[in-house]
Amino acid sequence: MAVVVAAGLVTGPVAQAAPPDSSAVTVSTTSLAPGTTFTVAQEIHNPTDFTVTSAHASVGGLTGLAELVSCTGALVPCFDFGSTYRGFVGELAPGEVATVEFTFRVRDDVAGGVYQWTHQFAGGNYAFEELPGPALTVTAEAADLRVGLRATVHGLLAPRVDYAVTVTNDGDVTATGIRLAATYAPGLGWAGSSDCVPGGGRAVTCAVDTLAAGQSRTVRFSTGTGLLALGPFTTSVVRAASTPADPDPSDDRATSTCYALTGLLVSC
Repeated sequence: MAVVVAAGLVTGPVAQAAPPDSSAVTVSTTSLAPGTTFTVAQEIHNPTDFTVTSAHASVGGLTGLAELVSCTGALVPCFDFGSTYRGFVGELAPGEVATVEFTFRVRDDVAGGVYQWTHQFAGGNYAFEELPGPALTVTAEAADLRVGLRATVHGLLAPRVDYAVTVTNDGDVTATGIRLAATYAPGLGWAGSSDCVPGGGRAVTCAVDTLAAGQSRTVRFSTGTGLLALGPFTTSVVRAASTPADPDPSDDRATSTCYALTGLLVSC
C-alpha cells in the first residue's frame, strides 16, 4: 500500500540490501601457471548478535596447489591447518569486519587444470558455512623437446660415419637434465666423441645440462665401418630424460639410415 510522505510525493516499499556474507574474497588473478604468485584478500564479517572468539580467515583447498608466501592483516603469522590456510584476527564483535590478504605461490609441480577452493569465517565458538571461491585455472608451462639426427660419411678407405644429434626446445620454459640415448647400427664401431659417452653394446649417452626456450643444441659422436659392411644400417636416438616433463613424445626420437655396398662405398 502506498504511503504519503510529503505533499504531492508518494512512495512504495523500499527494499533493504541483503546483509553481507560472513566471508568474501577478492583474487588478484584466476589465470595461473606453476611458479607464479597471486593474492587472496578475504574479508570476514560477523553477522550474528554475539562475539565470535578466536576468529580466523580460512582458505580451503589450496594447500596442494600453492604454498603460502606471506599474509597481512592477521595478528600472528598465517599458517596452514589441515587442508586450509588461516589468518588469526582475534575476537570479532557483532557487525565487525576484518580483512586478511594471503600471498600464494603456485607449486612448481602442479598439473594444469581447473581448481576449486573455498573460504570461510572460522571461529573458536562458531564456524560459518564454507563458501566457494572463483575457479582457478592453471596452465602448466612445458619444455617440449624435438630431437633430430643427421649422418655424414667421411673418408674412402674404412670411412667414418659422423652423427649430429640436435635437440630443440619448442616449449616456453627452460629444460634441464636432458639426456639423449642413441643406439648405432650393427656393423658399426665406436670411433669417439667429445660430447657423448659409449655404454654397453652399441649404446651411446649424450647429456645437455640446460636448454632455454627456443634454443637448440647439437652433440656429436662418430662410428667406423668395417670393410665387410653391407646393406642398410640404421642408427636411432631418443630423449631419455628431461625436466619438466615433455608434453609431446611424438618428436622425441629420430633415426638415420645409411647404405653400404662394401666397407668402401657408404652413403647416408
